[in-house]
Amino acid sequence: MESAQQLADILRALYEAQDEQLRAQFQRSLSFQDGAFDRWERARRLGFGEGASIYNSALVFGEVTVGRQTWIGPATILDGSAAPLTIGEFCSISAGVHLYTHDTVHWALSGGSAAKRSGPVSIASRVYIGPQSIVTLGVDIGEQSVVAANSFVNKSVPPGSVVAGSPARLIGRVVGSGASVSVEFDNA
Repeated sequence: MESAQQLADILRALYEAQDEQLRAQFQRSLSFQDGAFDRWERARRLGFGEGASIYNSALVFGEVTVGRQTWIGPATILDGSAAPLTIGEFCSISAGVHLYTHDTVHWALSGGSAAKRSGPVSIASRVYIGPQSIVTLGVDIGEQSVVAANSFVNKSVPPGSVVAGSPARLIGRVVGSGASVSVEFDNA
């Protein structure tokens, strides 16, 4: 019992030291697992592209490919367990985003007689997916698109689109490129 307490004391001291350093350097306080482990090293271990990062609290299942310089935020789910999940370069996958290549809706509704559904998910390069959004099986999100926070994306999104809502619908477009890129919203 004493050794368990000693280990807990060591872990607490490590966490407090790491937390103090992160607050001093970046003005942030993270959970133990997100603060203690290097996001870029985890991305390298997972075979993601150069410069990609993924928080330790993110869950990764199955066949997941991520391009260079892509940021995967905390508490995300990348579920490529039923089909390939591909994320391009220079993407921002915000906190709490869930990307699924399957669902069990019909299986549950049929009392187990219908199979789960599955399909690949593809996120092109230069895509922003806002916090708490969900992308379902079979969806392709086109290059240089924006998915607003709290959106449910169950249909493919054309390149250069801005979508929002549950279910997500087109509300604007991305115009320009490079440093002069901007977002224009439709007047509704």
